[in-house]
Amino acid sequence: MPAFHLDLTACHQHLVRVRLSHTPSRSCLRLALPAWTPGSYLIRDYVRQLEGLTVRQGGRTLEPRRLTPSRWQLELPSLEPLEIHYAVLATELTVRTCHLDGDHGFLALAAVALELEGERWSPHRLQLQLPPGWQAFVPLPQAEGGWLARDFDQLLDTPIEAGPHRAHAFSVAGVPHRWVSWGADLQGRDPVDADPLWLKDLEQVCLACCRLMGVERPAAEHYLFVLHLTDSGYGGLEHDLSTVLQFGRRSLGRPEGRRKLLQLAAHEYLHQWNVRRLRPAELTPYRYDQAVVVPTLWFAEGVTSYVDQLLPHSAGCSTETEVLEDLGSDLSRYLLSPGRRVQSLCSSSEEAWVKLYRPDAYSPNSQISYYLKGAVLALVLDLHLRRVGACLPQVLRELWASHGAGGRGYREADLIDAFARHAADLAVLLPQWLNSCDDPPLQAYLADVGLRLEPQLARSQELGCRLEPGAAGLMLQRVDRDGPAERAGLAVGDEWLALDGVRVRNVDDIVDLLRPERPLSGHALLFCRDGRVRTTTLSPEAPAVERWTLDLDPASGEATAPQRQRWLSLEAP
Repeated sequence: MPAFHLDLTACHQHLVRVRLSHTPSRSCLRLALPAWTPGSYLIRDYVRQLEGLTVRQGGRTLEPRRLTPSRWQLELPSLEPLEIHYAVLATELTVRTCHLDGDHGFLALAAVALELEGERWSPHRLQLQLPPGWQAFVPLPQAEGGWLARDFDQLLDTPIEAGPHRAHAFSVAGVPHRWVSWGADLQGRDPVDADPLWLKDLEQVCLACCRLMGVERPAAEHYLFVLHLTDSGYGGLEHDLSTVLQFGRRSLGRPEGRRKLLQLAAHEYLHQWNVRRLRPAELTPYRYDQAVVVPTLWFAEGVTSYVDQLLPHSAGCSTETEVLEDLGSDLSRYLLSPGRRVQSLCSSSEEAWVKLYRPDAYSPNSQISYYLKGAVLALVLDLHLRRVGACLPQVLRELWASHGAGGRGYREADLIDAFARHAADLAVLLPQWLNSCDDPPLQAYLADVGLRLEPQLARSQELGCRLEPGAAGLMLQRVDRDGPAERAGLAVGDEWLALDGVRVRNVDDIVDLLRPERPLSGHALLFCRDGRVRTTTLSPEAPAVERWTLDLDPASGEATAPQRQRWLSLEAP
């Protein structure tokens, strides 16, 4: 049985020292470090942080032969027990990497644990050596001074948080849960101590997830929440028995911050069903060494992103006004994303490995997030199903029963069939929405629940770009395709100095010079690129939509209120 011993005492060097003990069963042993971690679809090449790989057996030091940058082969002189030693540099604080310093340690084990060929489905032991005063929070059963994973997959699915933290216990339908926070709020307090109702509301959100899936209890037999409360940042990563969240303390201090953190927790908690156990067939089993095309990430992440805003409302933790505000914000972001006209939702899912997680300044022109457009499609599907007396939660429950509960991976055709069983026209419409770059008819579906999207025009003429204050002037951060800035020959990184001879230092200067009531005409722009001052003529367009708001439609009156309330509460029509 492979046994990992992880030494976290070199915290000021940010080094995790690893000892892997194993008794081989064959004379040729291959070992490999994963290239990515499930839930984050990017080849991360974790081997970049690995150093000092050595192998010892029977008093001898063996030299592994590198087959690829992250795979090695050992020719063993005997089948005696051996030890593999190496270190991992832990300096990157995200939910999918490793971070170790004097305050805490966090390990994503895909970046730490070598896989031994032939041992993937064998039990793996785990032990930790910690600095004085620290304790470890590990979502695995304890065994013989450490923890025991049933196989390598479960080991990799185990995030480790360690430090002088305190766990807060609560239960969901009788299932034990723990909440552990690293970091403090703006007043220096533990978030749970600062908010006595937090665990109660979190429990209600977890129960709302269970109701959504049509089950009485969580899928996990025990569950661990880990929160990294940092100066800024946002994200989460799902696991079978846990989740790791990252949230900004400044964001938490805003009026909507608590609600946003509940939504993030709901999103990752729901993943213990949707994507972890109700899993795409392409990820069954995982291939840790390579990217795998997954056409259905729109369902795994988009549906989850859609309902994560409704779950706190279903749990009684947010108002109708608040949830409509949040939905409206997402719909506005979607409608203001030019890349939705270039990349289909299916392509967004398939290209996740090379596009979504590797954005640059020009990405908004050519791609759309499968989280965002997937959530928009989930909204459309939910409202479409409600026209025929069904709803999205019903489809989720049926897919859980047919695929998730038994560990059977689904394919795109399975999803289309599941929706079409309730509304036959979705057999045609859903593939069109997945493969087309056209918007689904949002306004028509929102009208069913008494809502409409209203455009809000910008305060200045349209330039087709985004500007941010720089050291001396305005820096061009984004250039829209086919917009006035692109036609003027401008590029990301240009520094704007003056417009029509007037010095510009912030965005308000541009707004003042290009107010909507002023004539549309060419303007002389002085800018700097690569250390050289240049000029061009910038010809703005009429003010464009700056944002969209989701409002109640006065024409619908109270007739749609009951249907809207059932929809927002995730109840059947």
